[in-house]
Amino acid sequence: MAVGLAAIGALALAAPAWSQGNSLEQVTVSKGSSGRTIVRFQLKHPPANPPAGFAIASPPRIALDFLETTNGLGITQKQVDDAGLRSMNVIQAGARTRVVFNLNRPQTYETNIEGNAVLVTLIDQSDRLDASAQEVQRFAEARPGDVQHALRDVDFRRGRNGEGRIVVDLSDPATGIDIRQQGRQLIVDFMKTSVPRNLERRLDVADFATPVVSVETFAQGPNARMVIEPKGLWEHSAYQTDNRFIVEIKPIQEDPNRLTQGTRGGYKGEKVSFNFQSIDVRSVLQVIADFTGLNIITSDTVQGSLTLRLKDIPWDQALDIILQTKGLDMRKNGNVVLIAPREELALKEKQQFESQAQISDLEPLQVESFQLNYMKASDFANMLSTNRQQQFGLGAGQTPTTGGQGSILSRRGVAFVDPRSNVLFVQDTPAKLEEVRKMIRQLDIPVRQVLIEARIVIASDKFSRQLGVRFGQQTGFTFNRGRYSVGSTGSLNTQPVVRTEGDRIVRDTRTPTPFEIASPTVAPYGYPGYSDPQALNINLPVLNAAGSLAMTLINLGSGNLINLELTALEAENRGKVVSSPRVITADNQKARIEQGTEIPYVTPGSANNPATVQFKKAVLLLDVTPQITPDNRIIMTVEVRKDSVGQFVQLGGGFQVPSIDTKNVLTQIAVNNGDTAVIGGIYEETIRNDVDKVPYLGDIPLFGYLFKQTGRSSDKTELLIFLTPRIVKETVNAVK
Repeated sequence: MAVGLAAIGALALAAPAWSQGNSLEQVTVSKGSSGRTIVRFQLKHPPANPPAGFAIASPPRIALDFLETTNGLGITQKQVDDAGLRSMNVIQAGARTRVVFNLNRPQTYETNIEGNAVLVTLIDQSDRLDASAQEVQRFAEARPGDVQHALRDVDFRRGRNGEGRIVVDLSDPATGIDIRQQGRQLIVDFMKTSVPRNLERRLDVADFATPVVSVETFAQGPNARMVIEPKGLWEHSAYQTDNRFIVEIKPIQEDPNRLTQGTRGGYKGEKVSFNFQSIDVRSVLQVIADFTGLNIITSDTVQGSLTLRLKDIPWDQALDIILQTKGLDMRKNGNVVLIAPREELALKEKQQFESQAQISDLEPLQVESFQLNYMKASDFANMLSTNRQQQFGLGAGQTPTTGGQGSILSRRGVAFVDPRSNVLFVQDTPAKLEEVRKMIRQLDIPVRQVLIEARIVIASDKFSRQLGVRFGQQTGFTFNRGRYSVGSTGSLNTQPVVRTEGDRIVRDTRTPTPFEIASPTVAPYGYPGYSDPQALNINLPVLNAAGSLAMTLINLGSGNLINLELTALEAENRGKVVSSPRVITADNQKARIEQGTEIPYVTPGSANNPATVQFKKAVLLLDVTPQITPDNRIIMTVEVRKDSVGQFVQLGGGFQVPSIDTKNVLTQIAVNNGDTAVIGGIYEETIRNDVDKVPYLGDIPLFGYLFKQTGRSSDKTELLIFLTPRIVKETVNAVK
């Protein structure tokens, strides 16, 4: 397909009437003074106007139409073998003769009339580029003596595909227009055209979400100039129908895999350029038919003429512009295109549909059975009709499904289902039976399946350190035995014993006997009657200590006893719990798998209702509904739950109810087949520093540790939930 089109130079105006009885008598090819190829067409009578024509770039060709002119050359092809012109084809169709130039490279042309001759000068594009660094697109030539034209309105609109559309209303269709790109701007000059004061303005259109940022219109000498400022990657096209001139700026989506960037809209045809003024609509349609090779049938009601100036636009877009301008529409059937007014086509289609409905009411019915393999016949019958589906079988007698409004079946159609064999019976017209057959081919297919694997990881890291002290001093002890226990809080019968020998304390290996401490004559701490010998001044021990260091100081003479015990505990716990539930299910079918414990507990009763035992679940749960997309991605609505038994809550009457520690994720995600996604995570960290102490004394450096208990703990817990879906390629077979 062509990405560019040779620019048409000054195409002549196609008049509705030529000299009657004119004919093409001679064709000669020569070289001009500048080296350009000149083709001379000698006619029988002087032509009223130059021939209308168009040009294409791939393959490079120029076509000229001599209206009301016959082919008097006696040939249909002429070999030229020029550097730019290879040959010419001359074809007569009715009262029109078309001459096609087969070029070696894209060229433009100019036409002139000299008496009975029409001169066509072929111009290389390189010659145009040498004359001007930027090619100027001309929609009409401003000739001396032309009347002054004017702009009536300038408007901006956004197209359906995001293109910017500048619409200019002209005072008359003969206004000369030049359009060119200058840097990043697009310049449009309207020759010998005035601009009303209210139209000399700058339109800021950046908010329209098109490639156009602004449009500025102002007067420049005798002409009117419009400056269009686009942004990003863009391309433009311009066309004129009657008094309306339109410039479209289309965005280009850059594709790194393409060597060149270009139009990607809905129009795919080769680009063409037309320049017709007051030409019959049927003649323009015939030109398009000859160019495209389509068989175009035009209704007799297609009448009128139009002025058409198109530059480098796809031919199918040009056809749409013509149809929209004249209120026409088309219907395509293969290589045949019917063109008629919209109302006429709508009326014909309505009559055709009414005729088809009448035929359907009179057409004989047929019965056909359909064996469904993967889909339930009852479900398919429900799809065929909005009525309630019925089944028949042994002991049948039910009413079958019938067609009607909102039904795929016709009004006389009926469907039966045999649930034993999963067979669907349909009675309807042949056309409706074919529709049912197509639906079954599309819907009765194996259901794809998905394997979903969840992985729940709970990692914990715990650390604690505690240091405690027990300290006490007692006085006023008297001993009535010679041996006693020292240095332990355990059983006296199993501890080392010391005894006195004069003024010494020695180890005694005999079985110890618990000593007795008489009540002191003066109560310790100044409280009369106090006789507890094991009272502690400081009692801040570590519970469940891993180790302890105890020391006792005794003064036998004075009966003083000092006890000191240090306890310490350091614990470090690390763990990881991995749960990996898996489940396989069909597309769009909900699946659930769970594992856990049901915890019994008793709920209190009343006078008339005894206590009852109930159960509470603490489970690992995977609940998922997958949906396979056409591009093999998987959309899942998933719930993952990890429960565990917590603390028991005390109720009245001595009953306890367990609490449940819950970790739950409910979400919807889209994942590629076989990929793993993290659908949720919880991270918890708890740091505690605890100090129990005697005021003031516990703050003394070093010595203060005898008067306080310290503890430090750090708990880290992390929960991660992973999900991996996999599409099962084949049907899952049972394990033998």
